[in-house]
Amino acid sequence: MSGRLGLGTKAIYGSGTIAFGVKDQGFAILLMLFYNQVVGLRADLVGAAIMIAMVVDAVIDPLLGQYSDDFRSRWGRRHPFMYAAIIPVAVSYFFLWNPPDWSNEALFAYLVVTAILVRVSISLYEIPSTALLAEFSNDYDERTKLVAWRYFFGVLGGLVMMILTFNVFFVPSDAYPVGQLNPGGYWLYALVAAGVMALAMLFSALGTHKRIAAIQLPPVEKRATMGETLRHMRGVLFHPTYLAVILFSLFASMSSGLNASLGIYFTTYFWELSASQIADLTSSALIGIILAFAVALPLSSRLGKKKAATLLLSVALIMGATPLLCRLVGIAPANGAEALLSMLMAMLILFTMSTIGASILAVSMIADITEQVRLSTGKRAEGLLFSVATMISKAVSGMGVFASGILLTVVAFPEGALPGQVPQATLNNLATIYICLTIGLSLIAIVCLSFYPITREAHADLLRRLEGENA
Repeated sequence: MSGRLGLGTKAIYGSGTIAFGVKDQGFAILLMLFYNQVVGLRADLVGAAIMIAMVVDAVIDPLLGQYSDDFRSRWGRRHPFMYAAIIPVAVSYFFLWNPPDWSNEALFAYLVVTAILVRVSISLYEIPSTALLAEFSNDYDERTKLVAWRYFFGVLGGLVMMILTFNVFFVPSDAYPVGQLNPGGYWLYALVAAGVMALAMLFSALGTHKRIAAIQLPPVEKRATMGETLRHMRGVLFHPTYLAVILFSLFASMSSGLNASLGIYFTTYFWELSASQIADLTSSALIGIILAFAVALPLSSRLGKKKAATLLLSVALIMGATPLLCRLVGIAPANGAEALLSMLMAMLILFTMSTIGASILAVSMIADITEQVRLSTGKRAEGLLFSVATMISKAVSGMGVFASGILLTVVAFPEGALPGQVPQATLNNLATIYICLTIGLSLIAIVCLSFYPITREAHADLLRRLEGENA
């Protein structure tokens, strides 16, 4: 295991997360709108379908992580899974956006099955790929840089796909004056997105293949019984330090996912933006990505990962709620005003910067926990540890879709509505509930992270103790 890595290696490694970013933005921003307002499936059924897929995911991801930890081949522990995921990811994602003309009950089942296939297929790539960052380097700051590259490409890929989608695929017509409600655009979106995902995964897997020989594998142990395996998984997954980060990530992701999933409803109906304006707004988030990349690392170096993540999540909470609060109290610019789009862009830039920055540091903290778990259990469990982190990352979209489905049903949001036709009281109720939920979820996340104990000095001590055991 090396300390420092070349810039090219970091970029190639991180580029694979373009696939995850495309999938996550699609799930978080478009899935509810597509199945509810375009296809016509009830919002609560869309949310329920995604929740079922998440439950299946919650069972499969840790098992997949444990299996990749124990796997051995001439291509190492991780790469065989990464290669195997490429075709299933592309095919399942394409069919997710091309449902048959079935009844509501059959369409619900179709959504459940395709959503499960997409989520499990992406796990087949993401869990082994994420685990590699703990195997590529044991340096406290270098790991944060690796995670930053992963998030940079993941968010960049998702945003660029959304910009392309709203500018090119979602074309308004006489029949569909609102471009994002035009069903014809989703077929082309699905085709292009599936191709981009497959190419990104293949490029990253091939580009990091040469490093397989440099990874030091743990010794092969006798095959554990099912009971022993489950006890090991329980000991790792319920490790107190690990739980602090996972619970922080879970509640922060739920807040972020709710923002992403309801964001398209707010921009379309609350702010009444056109498809081109939504594309412009989404484009501004690119600045937030660059700022996150520039801010997370210095803050981590100066404050430590825990304090930096807490600060960034607090900023995200304020930026996510402020525009809606301004409208509710009557001080936001009117719909259609140029100042409105400028305000939303400024808030989105800061929200994106702080959300991504906090996520980068959370995953980097999990990488540091691998040494603590290794000391306490005597085993390396990178795949198992990052399997839950991957599941939490996917919860951004899954929990967002599920919660937004419930909220849309609670406020009686009409199906097939056009901007300007939704009662203002309904929109205000949706905004009020959203603000309360995001504040509560973010505060819980901050409390959970307060129990994380590993500092830079503590991590250095863990490495020294591991070196002493291996001497």
